[in-house]
Amino acid sequence: MISRRGLILGSGMAGFAVLLGSRMRQLQVNEADQFRLLAEENRINIRLLPPPRGQVFDRNGLLIAGNQQNYRVTIIRDEVDDPKQTLTNLSRLIPLPPEEVERILEEMSKRSRLVPVTVADRLSWEDVSQVAVNAPALPGITPEFGLSRFYPRGDDFAHIIGYVGPVSDYDLSRIENPDPLLQIPKFQIGKTGIENKLEASLRGKAGTKRIEVNAVGRVMRELGRDEATKGETVQLTIDTKLQNFVQARLAGESAAAVVIDVTNGDLVAIGSAPAFDPNKFVRGISVADYASLTENKYRPLANKAVQGTYPPGSTFKMVTALAAIEAGEITAEETVYCGGHTEVANRRFHCWKRGGHGKMDLHNSLKQSCDVYYYDLAQRVGIERISAMARKLGLGERHNVPMSAVSSGLTPTKAWKAENRGADWVIGDSLNAAIGQGFVLASPLQLAVMTARLATGRAVEPRLVRAVNEQEVPPTLGAPLELSKTSLDYIRQGMFAVSNEQRGTGYSSRIADKERRMAGKTGTSQVRNITAAERRAGVFRNEDLPWERRDHALFVGFAPYDNPRYAISVVVEHGGGGSRAAAPIARDIILAAQFDGIPPLSAYPESQRGRIQSALEELQIDDPKDGPKVSEA
Repeated sequence: MISRRGLILGSGMAGFAVLLGSRMRQLQVNEADQFRLLAEENRINIRLLPPPRGQVFDRNGLLIAGNQQNYRVTIIRDEVDDPKQTLTNLSRLIPLPPEEVERILEEMSKRSRLVPVTVADRLSWEDVSQVAVNAPALPGITPEFGLSRFYPRGDDFAHIIGYVGPVSDYDLSRIENPDPLLQIPKFQIGKTGIENKLEASLRGKAGTKRIEVNAVGRVMRELGRDEATKGETVQLTIDTKLQNFVQARLAGESAAAVVIDVTNGDLVAIGSAPAFDPNKFVRGISVADYASLTENKYRPLANKAVQGTYPPGSTFKMVTALAAIEAGEITAEETVYCGGHTEVANRRFHCWKRGGHGKMDLHNSLKQSCDVYYYDLAQRVGIERISAMARKLGLGERHNVPMSAVSSGLTPTKAWKAENRGADWVIGDSLNAAIGQGFVLASPLQLAVMTARLATGRAVEPRLVRAVNEQEVPPTLGAPLELSKTSLDYIRQGMFAVSNEQRGTGYSSRIADKERRMAGKTGTSQVRNITAAERRAGVFRNEDLPWERRDHALFVGFAPYDNPRYAISVVVEHGGGGSRAAAPIARDIILAAQFDGIPPLSAYPESQRGRIQSALEELQIDDPKDGPKVSEA
């Protein structure tokens, strides 16, 4: 007979069984799909596949930044019981110093247990083969094949292309919503130059692979993959042959040169010397090599062509002259007397020629580079109109080219000085600015653009990227500058006289080939003050001064004179006079551009050919004919 207590207990147990059965049915039937999905997600792991980086080619399809095979070894923390012992065993097969083992262990501690960490890369086939053969004794160690950046033209394109390097914490801090690719250990991104400015295009898009893992997360097999999308192919406007010639011609100097095609704005050469090998940064530059770059007084890491700004010196005189003519303040025939100096506000402003030039008109003031003539123009036209003309010609403007640290230079005004120097503009400031000294600053890129605009009368805009994925980036031809053709002709004729008439400051660097003659302007900008006592005793010659106290040497020009195709600017830091240091370089480069190679001796004055032949033979010129073409990418 069942007691009352047994009945109650039995009923309770029956109710619990019904409740348990109901819950089991809920989990196994009603929610089965949800739990099956969770189980599947725990079993399948998604890993990113880094994409091949986009290649970069020159205007003729020659490779200047590509990828090469890279054998590496990785380790996954979750697949190894004793990482330190495993790495120690691995060091018997490949070079792996103790300090490198410690670095790898530290990096592993910062990453997910399932994320592969690179142990060593750029291994030889023999090294990676040894690792593969011994894989059973090295749990968690995986030999892999990948791609690494390579710059086949070495230092010729260092300042244009830049270089790539591993993603740093600093890089990640600057990016909002970073691409998951950037979390991959040692994933490389652009650090400087084109590599940096076109990073989004060159990087490509990650692929994925789906792998099956067991209950403790170990990889069992690969289930499938979606391949990565390689980065876009970029073609530049630069001509490799001319770029190589420019770098060779600048060798031994701290200098820069820019060559621009005035018909479409294409930058066909951008040189900065000395340069460096960007491949060293990709591989991991040594402390000694990096110190040799940072401690070099010639500053090889700086891109002087677009980053460097210099007082333009007498190359600025065309700006002042145009401002005065267009404003009706002077005619081409009107003369100004140069006695060697002019006095303004109880201060003497000296001409470079101590005894003076005598009577100077516009033509001869450019030809002989008379400073006093431009001191007079400055007082007539004023700084506001001079600066406005400079901006019209492309100075004081940050041109839109994808390179690092592109400078905007400086075209000063009264408001600028009040805001930045807390002082009023004085007449002496205008006189200094009129000859490209004082506060005026310009980069070689800006000076090349200025010269292209003078040659064409159009607002030429520089272009560095010619095409992306074989789709052309249209050039900006530039609207007319709305300057009088007569005024521009006066300036061009004066520049022609500089390079082609006796007593012209650039006459010694003239071109003998009449179909390729150059019009130009020399410039010398002071980097020190010359005291009154020094003037009385005699101004020190540049060669008698320490290098860093010597004047900068400049030259700008265009050719051919009758049908302009190329404009050039050259700056030689502390090179002394523009006619001696910069003009000969500019002549050689602009001839190389016109002849598409080393200029023939017939293009030079007969009396100079012996010396020129020896100089050209000494240049370290490479033949860039070989190599992958853009159509093969």
